[in-house]
Amino acid sequence: MTLAEDLDAAAHDELDRACTLGWRDLAGLTPWGDTFEGFTPGGREVAFERNYLWRSEPRGDICVEVVVYPPQAYEAGVRLTRVIKHSGGA
Repeated sequence: MTLAEDLDAAAHDELDRACTLGWRDLAGLTPWGDTFEGFTPGGREVAFERNYLWRSEPRGDICVEVVVYPPQAYEAGVRLTRVIKHSGGA
């Protein structure tokens, strides 16, 4: 597996994990972000950055952003985003 494929796989997995909570649960902690160290499926050491941001206005849709990159090489990372829509309830 190439570095690019490994980073992509790790980013997709992390984005899926980042979106396990629904809008109601995430709204209470948005905006929020964190960076932590971990390993890709191929065993490479990387940094994971996860951010929850309001897409346009507070209490609206939430943009979930994940960046996975080799230490000291942020620009070589993979960035993925997904939007969690506000259903209008809470």
